Amino acid sequence: MAALATVTACEPGAAEGAQDAPPPVRVTQAAASPTASPSPTASATDDAKPPTTPPPSPSASTAAPAPAPTTARPTPEPSTAPPPRVLMRTGSEGGQVRELQARLRQIGHFGRNPTGYYGSVTADAVRSFQAKRSLPVTGSTDAVTWQRLLAMTRVPTAAELDPPTERPVAAPDERCLKGRVLCISKKSRTLAWMIDGRVVSAMDVRFGSEYTPTREGVFPVFWKSRDHVSTLYDTPMPYALFFSGGQAVHYSADFAANGYGGASHGCVNVRDKKKVAALFDQVKNGDKVVVYW
Repeated sequence: MAALATVTACEPGAAEGAQDAPPPVRVTQAAASPTASPSPTASATDDAKPPTTPPPSPSASTAAPAPAPTTARPTPEPSTAPPPRVLMRTGSEGGQVRELQARLRQIGHFGRNPTGYYGSVTADAVRSFQAKRSLPVTGSTDAVTWQRLLAMTRVPTAAELDPPTERPVAAPDERCLKGRVLCISKKSRTLAWMIDGRVVSAMDVRFGSEYTPTREGVFPVFWKSRDHVSTLYDTPMPYALFFSGGQAVHYSADFAANGYGGASHGCVNVRDKKKVAALFDQVKNGDKVVVYW
């Protein structure tokens, strides 16, 4: 209600019934004998004159009382405070997202290694945290949610921010022990970047479905495409390292967001964008790719 309710009332001097008061009674002279004496209760000597005292006005005390004005309760003003600024939301990525995931994992709200990508799993973890702390449950990380999380957690270590892999790295195939090799195990679902038998870095990967399987064997990297987009499926394939036809090692936002709930169209998906970006910079055309069980 934007305005107060209008209250109407009668004025005190316009009491109901005042206009209906009877006029003063004029007494006419009656015939009387000369010997008649005035009655002690009649005003016979004054009946030919107008009354010297006007009729009493209606007393204010006899007028109908005006209804007491009612005071409308004012409507509370809506809050003008702006909502907290959103710092991260679904689709965000980078170092702050990685820190968010690591801090949520410290207190049991994020059950996997940080990926640096804010997908549905991260949004669900943020909702869980917000609900438990009686914050607005949005799934986005606003300034209030972030400050509450910072107060409850510690600065993540390097190992918490960049764990080697979520899965144990498989024993390397013997074909991986010499030279520069992307050693990819379907059994452990890991990729190990190896130089002369030494693991330089490792990361989780996923493969194609049974209808679009990732080919096994030994291949060379023949093309690098940093910002590649699939011409078949019109989907981004950042940091693509092609090794067999249209199959490549590349970053997958879907893998980062949804984990092993999905599959590729035959490529080797990596969910850690920071790691695959570093891998892209180190691998050269002609380096070997070994895909095995």
